[in-house]
Amino acid sequence: MRFPGPATEPAPFLADDADVPELRKAVSEIAHAGYAEAIVRERLGLADLADIRWKASSIYREERLKERDPLAVAIDLFLLQGSARAEEVGRLLSAPARAAMLRTGFLSMDSAGLVRAGATLYPVGERLIFSDHAWHKLPHPGYKEVPSDQVMFVGTDSRWLARATVRRPVQRTLDLCTGSGIQALLAAQHSERVLAVDISPRAARCARCNARILGANNLEVVVGDVYDAVGAEERFDLILANPPFVPSPVDDLRFRDGGRSGEAVQQRIVAGLPRHLAAGGIAQMVTEVGERDGEPAIQRVRQWLGDAPMDIYMVRLRTFSAEDYAIGHGKGDGDYGAYLESVRAWACNLKAQGYVRIVAMLIAFQWSDLALGPSWDRVDESLPPRPGAGADVEAAFSSERGWRRNPTKVAPKNYRVRRAGPIALTESQVLGRPIRAATRAVLLGRALTVEHQLDWPETELLRGLDQALPLSELFRIAGELGIEEEAAAAAIDSLHRRGLICVTPS
Repeated sequence: MRFPGPATEPAPFLADDADVPELRKAVSEIAHAGYAEAIVRERLGLADLADIRWKASSIYREERLKERDPLAVAIDLFLLQGSARAEEVGRLLSAPARAAMLRTGFLSMDSAGLVRAGATLYPVGERLIFSDHAWHKLPHPGYKEVPSDQVMFVGTDSRWLARATVRRPVQRTLDLCTGSGIQALLAAQHSERVLAVDISPRAARCARCNARILGANNLEVVVGDVYDAVGAEERFDLILANPPFVPSPVDDLRFRDGGRSGEAVQQRIVAGLPRHLAAGGIAQMVTEVGERDGEPAIQRVRQWLGDAPMDIYMVRLRTFSAEDYAIGHGKGDGDYGAYLESVRAWACNLKAQGYVRIVAMLIAFQWSDLALGPSWDRVDESLPPRPGAGADVEAAFSSERGWRRNPTKVAPKNYRVRRAGPIALTESQVLGRPIRAATRAVLLGRALTVEHQLDWPETELLRGLDQALPLSELFRIAGELGIEEEAAAAAIDSLHRRGLICVTPS
């Protein structure tokens, strides 16, 4: 089987109205083959699709996709940037769907009759979203160099933000630095209106194309520089951003590089929140921030907000030393000397900024309730978020505000205390020396696996809560353990604030 197609070039993300129904049908047929995040992850043998390693594509292909069923063809073609024979594609897509994909550049065929995809179709939950390929070093015709206006692929940070977004119904959502439109498209399912903004015309075309294929009629995409595309007085209930954040000495990629400091875009996004976040709304971003000794990242983020009375919840997800970060970003295209020089340039830039580490993080902002006191910052550490982590973000704000509304230190002794749920404790101690165990606590069953460092009184009081107890009984147990009342009160207060225990009237 042979069918005509354009030269192998990146997909232009343009489609005539006549093409949209057949493109929609093509995506539906690919989904029907089982092409969804959980199924693809299982087929590739991954614990998380965010863990995919593009350099291992040949291993996935040889070990996991040997049986060339339609799902294997879809994964190879639309995720691993591989090729497929025409007859294989014929078993995956109907003739009208194939023709539409060829006309629009989502598929092409070379002179040898091999079919390739001009864009990757990323499975995100049950949604399928087109964007540019993730790895341009593959021997893929038309992609010998990474274009400066490449649309951001659906990578790790894209998935983290998608999983951690608060999914309550809202009227208006703003997605800044939208790229492929992934966050806007997901938000369109629980928003009356979504505005997606990107400075790149190519990214805007990609997001519009995805919106048309997915039928997201409540999503508007505009070209603009963050808030410049938004009315001066416009406010939104949900603001999302996955901005360029890499502290780069080269400024090669518009979607990635945030200037020498990495803060050129993200600082402006945070600074604009007081003008555009509606009362009761929430803003969320996944980004990376360089950290200096003696200056935690939360301090700088608070400075970007100015005097705005907003609460900040920051979750540190992954930390890289400056050396590892430079090594990971160096490139040399097979020339080892050029690679070492590139690593040196990256290391020198990080040193010039004073960065000793780079922290990948989720940051959420809400207006403060000044009746509960001044604005607060809370910083947690967690493993990367799993789907549904938005509920845990809301729970963190609720826990902090609940503690401020009813601080444990003034709670009557007849109030009852219970664990917030099953808690895993991990202990370590130095053998042969009288040093108390250091303990980490994780509240199980959460999509955001926050690790809490506990001191000895906190650990022992948690152990004592096999059932709900009056505060007075918990203080009695503390006394039997040799914990003074003041230390016990501080421990209970700390556990309550971090959401590990619940304190309620009898």
